Amino acid sequence: MDLEKYKANHKTAYLAESLERLLKEEEEIKAMLAGDPTMAELVKKELENLEAQKATLKTQIENLLKEEEAEDAFPNELVLEVRAGVGGEEAALFARKLADMYKTYAARVGWSFVVVDESTTSIGGYREASFEINGKGAYKALRFETGVHRIQRVPDTEKSGRVHTSTASVAILPIRKKASLEVPLSDIEIEFSRSGGAGGQNVNKVETAVRLTHRPSGIVVRCTSERSQGRNREKAMGILLSKLEIMKEEKEAKQYAGVRKEQIGTADRSEKIRTYNILQDRITDHRIKESWHNIPAIFEGNLGPILEALETADADLQKKTTS
Repeated sequence: MDLEKYKANHKTAYLAESLERLLKEEEEIKAMLAGDPTMAELVKKELENLEAQKATLKTQIENLLKEEEAEDAFPNELVLEVRAGVGGEEAALFARKLADMYKTYAARVGWSFVVVDESTTSIGGYREASFEINGKGAYKALRFETGVHRIQRVPDTEKSGRVHTSTASVAILPIRKKASLEVPLSDIEIEFSRSGGAGGQNVNKVETAVRLTHRPSGIVVRCTSERSQGRNREKAMGILLSKLEIMKEEKEAKQYAGVRKEQIGTADRSEKIRTYNILQDRITDHRIKESWHNIPAIFEGNLGPILEALETADADLQKKTTS
């Protein structure tokens, strides 16, 4: 067991230090035994006691490491992005509808939901917007929402009753505590500006908004949710790293066709994953070919049945691929 490694980890440091003390104590007792063999019986009991304590500490360290590994695979923090697609103003309104659906669902399950940045249209739709979600099991629950969502409905402005089809894309970006990529600062262009917003004496007076541009990929991230420039920069950097990691994963997945058969969908923002047919009151997820009714309730945050069905389908798929 690498004690120095576990001492450097804040979650296991105190256990590793306790284990180190026990190891030193064990060495001292063994040295004492070497100097006085008549104490063998007494020392034997003491060593057995130390061995039991060591075993307990090692088990606790291993359990904490497993929890950390699970949290890294499915972090509790993520950024949800919505972007209007085909359909003009109707698409922007649909993007807003999706964002509100996730916001209401987050409130139902006790997650925080904070605006990171948003760009709205004149009638309140979203051209694009990003939100930070934080809560137990957040990424695991929402990871299959990435992709193109399509809505079929008759807009209020449509006098002839013609059905319009609009789209909006969703991206779920996990924010991991340990980034697997290292990005040279020379590759990142940093700009500061004044945050927009409603009301408040400080609004538009201090340059707290941060915009990061990753030159090699062209990825742009903007963060305005925090009051300090430093916090916005830190949050924007986390989002940028997550986007770069996902880009890398998508590139690798395309190189191996078999990967797509082992997951629900491609986790690609350009994949059409779901249709919301308002006239027929039916939502269909095309990846698992399953439908649900009562769209108003789902838009009001009753998203659980859909997320659970995707989770079940993924678990079944994993069982087939490992059996």
